[in-house]
Amino acid sequence: MLAPVPPAIVSCADGDKTNLITVAWTGILSTVPPRTYISVRPSRYSHALIEKSGEFVINLCTAPLARAADFCGMYTGAKVDKLSRLGLHTVPSEVVACPSLAESPLSLECRVFQVVHLGSHDMFMADIVAVTVDDALIAENGKLRLDKADLCAYAHGEYFALGKRLGAFGFSAVKKKKKHVPR
Repeated sequence: MLAPVPPAIVSCADGDKTNLITVAWTGILSTVPPRTYISVRPSRYSHALIEKSGEFVINLCTAPLARAADFCGMYTGAKVDKLSRLGLHTVPSEVVACPSLAESPLSLECRVFQVVHLGSHDMFMADIVAVTVDDALIAENGKLRLDKADLCAYAHGEYFALGKRLGAFGFSAVKKKKKHVPR
């Protein structure tokens, strides 16, 4: 019931075989060291790939990628080459062996440090070992501009485009400036 969540397209590989899986159960575990997680059912084809390689890439999903995210969550890589079927492309990752999704504006390269068996899903906890960001999302001052990424969200079986900015961290504590009325 904690929604919306990010529909992340996770790339994983075992040698020459690359697969994409959509996960909605992901998030940040720690800032220092940078750590994240994904939760995957043990019955999924990607589970074995990640378990064997110990690596995966979380590729953020944009509104134009929502259809691909839905497809990658419905079909198994054991029977469908999702990349060719969807016309998607990969690029070599900077640190991990599995590739990143070329169409994603931001990718987190991850190396698993622990697997926790939680019932229906296993949680792959991982160190974030590299981050790749589209240059268009970096402002002149070096600030990350995810508001320009056209990200989407997933809630209760539906995909949503993220809308307008509501505020920045700390905006609730900013004191309103008093209007100066000349006398």
